Amino acid sequence: MVAISSERLTAAEYIRFLARTDLGSQYPRERFEERIPRLLQNASISLSARNEEGLLVGVLLGLTDYAYWLYVTDLGVDRAYERRGIGRALMEKALELAGGEKDIAVYLIANENAVPFYEKLGMRQATEVMKYDHVDWTSFTVGTESGNK
Repeated sequence: MVAISSERLTAAEYIRFLARTDLGSQYPRERFEERIPRLLQNASISLSARNEEGLLVGVLLGLTDYAYWLYVTDLGVDRAYERRGIGRALMEKALELAGGEKDIAVYLIANENAVPFYEKLGMRQATEVMKYDHVDWTSFTVGTESGNK
């Protein structure tokens, strides 16, 4: 059994979680440990899924105006807990908190391996999204020797 709730995570706990998920390779190395606390503090929606022992097994972070849109920045599930409906439950709860499916459009950037999951949720790939990106981006994976500074 997994419990989903709204909570602000600590950077240390989130970084440990990232190492157990495919989200651990979505961030650039540049100022990683400085930027993660800002992400966690400023997300409009911060949901956690925890097992019976309190272990963090799922996370959804999102930005919303609570009127028209929700941008999901992070949606991840611990690899040992995948395919149990946790990701779907997190997305449904976030959509409910943001204002409901009749009012809120959901946007996100999906890793190519996650596209089938999002398609099962009824999402489709968009062509009208624009981006402005001048960010230094050195790839790494959280939890690997090279990823911890």
